[in-house]
Amino acid sequence: MSTERTAPDTRGLRGEVVYFTGDPFLVGDEALTHHEDGLVVVRNGMITAVGPYREVRDALPAGAPVDHHRDHLISAGFVDAHVHYSQTGAIASYGGRLMEWLDEYVYPEEQRLGDPAEARRAARFFVGELLRNGTTTALAFAATYPGSVDALLEETHRRGMRMIAGKVMMDRDAPPGLLDTAQRAYDDSRALLDRWQGRGRTGYAITPRFAPSCTPAELEAAGALWKEHPDVHVHTHLSESADEVAQVRELFPERDGYLDVYDHHGLVGRRAVFAHGVHVTPAERDRLHAAGAALAHCPTSNLFLGSGLFDLKEAKDRRRPIPVGLGTDVGAGTSFSLLATMNEAYKVAALRSFPLPATGLFHLATLGGAEALDLADRIGTLTPGHEADVVVLDPRATPLLEFRTARAESLEEKLFVLATLGDDRAVKATYIAGRPQYERPAP
Repeated sequence: MSTERTAPDTRGLRGEVVYFTGDPFLVGDEALTHHEDGLVVVRNGMITAVGPYREVRDALPAGAPVDHHRDHLISAGFVDAHVHYSQTGAIASYGGRLMEWLDEYVYPEEQRLGDPAEARRAARFFVGELLRNGTTTALAFAATYPGSVDALLEETHRRGMRMIAGKVMMDRDAPPGLLDTAQRAYDDSRALLDRWQGRGRTGYAITPRFAPSCTPAELEAAGALWKEHPDVHVHTHLSESADEVAQVRELFPERDGYLDVYDHHGLVGRRAVFAHGVHVTPAERDRLHAAGAALAHCPTSNLFLGSGLFDLKEAKDRRRPIPVGLGTDVGAGTSFSLLATMNEAYKVAALRSFPLPATGLFHLATLGGAEALDLADRIGTLTPGHEADVVVLDPRATPLLEFRTARAESLEEKLFVLATLGDDRAVKATYIAGRPQYERPAP
């Protein structure tokens, strides 16, 4: 038997397969592909075939292992479009408004990551939580310390995980130990970018915290770096709370709104991801669409801090759609689970008179997130040629899920029950580049 036919880097994943090939907000239910008894064939970390088991099994080399996830759903891995690994220790800190919450809880927590040992410990825990929750790609904030970026990306690189992260850039309105200068922000970010961008499955994000914490010089440095390296991401916050929007208006009175502050400094375009966008204006939505920039919808965070209700209907207006992914936004967000985040996204949309079907929710957490990160050619779906990042979901993981799923009469209903009642317990396994990186312990 040839080496090719027995290579250990080839395996099959069998179960009920669901994935997206388009945006259901724009094209409807045809965006979803479903194989009740499906097979995903993986070779060297890439998907080489997918379809009904009886039709695809011959694409699997003889002797290759098949992980048969009977009665489970096989989906593209979840994509977290906005999360702060540096704030993991601040999760579940008593609310208050955004600015007060940052001062009282977040900035002290982020200063802990100035200790390399603490940064490594936090990174290991953070990545473990992502995988336990079925998240296979994330766009993450580190802290202002370059070592905090190294700690996170070293951990994900070791695991072969796709991760995009950056050093926070900020030079005002924070404790002195967290502040940099425009020159140091540029120099440190440039060195990190050179070290990590394109190394394995890691990517770099130029990361000005948000306009209130950046002087014009800091934003100019960020814009100059992106102009020099347009292939990397920009990751920041936009219009999260009404107070924040008012503060930006006071700090930048010469600019035509919050988004224009970033636009003026060359920070709006494809691969720019803006977290929240709760209070964006119609003109700002038009600009985001025209520029190909994306929004990360963070419902658990927005509810926890009382920031407001994101308008997904307007963001997905077919006349000028904006790429939108889901973000857990830990630590203002209250869960690493994108299933739990779907649950809150549904409620926020319902309050906006735009109740979401399960297809919309799962799209936001998979292909929608990949589109927001401009990585839909690599992740977010299970079609051949994509990286084999996969989550296996158990629709009977808890007594309530099992009881309710037994009454589901359609795939849509089964998915909606998972999106409403599911959390980390519903994740049976997480595969990174075709290799299991998390398996739920046996009861």
